[in-house]
Amino acid sequence: MRTDTYPPYLQGGGRGWRDTARHYALLPLRIFLGVTFIYAGIDKLTDSAFMKDGGAGSIGDTMRAVRDSSAIPALVDLALKNPVGFGYAIALGELAVGIGALIGLLTRLAALGGALISLSLWLTVSWASDPYYYGNDLIYLMAWLPFVLAGAPYLSLDALWHNRRRQRAGGLD
Repeated sequence: MRTDTYPPYLQGGGRGWRDTARHYALLPLRIFLGVTFIYAGIDKLTDSAFMKDGGAGSIGDTMRAVRDSSAIPALVDLALKNPVGFGYAIALGELAVGIGALIGLLTRLAALGGALISLSLWLTVSWASDPYYYGNDLIYLMAWLPFVLAGAPYLSLDALWHNRRRQRAGGLD
């Protein structure tokens, strides 16, 4: 499978704006997910109430509140062994995933991390949402999947590195 950074129709001889739009169709989603996860990570890290074992708005109280309604209570129990540590892990994970997605650095790995964070939040925090589509974590999980499969083959550090490797190898894929 070829994932050229600059497809032939963008190098002169173009095929039109529709082909260009189709090629860059996932870019707005990648930017949205990157910015959103960076914001979510920073928001958690800077919220003094969130990073506590107990109290209004704390990660500890949130996890205790969703324990009995989650799909996997054992996962919540694991987080409750050290709620503050779990809060930092989620916040730093969101930050790393967001940065990776936004700049296109190890995008497949970042997207897998984003999908796993979203999956764990869906199975715990938003599992009881009724109807299910009110819980946004499932939507985020699905939004990460195209990037797990395809990465970021353009406008990314991954694409830049791929092109440099191809040039060093004499243009072979």
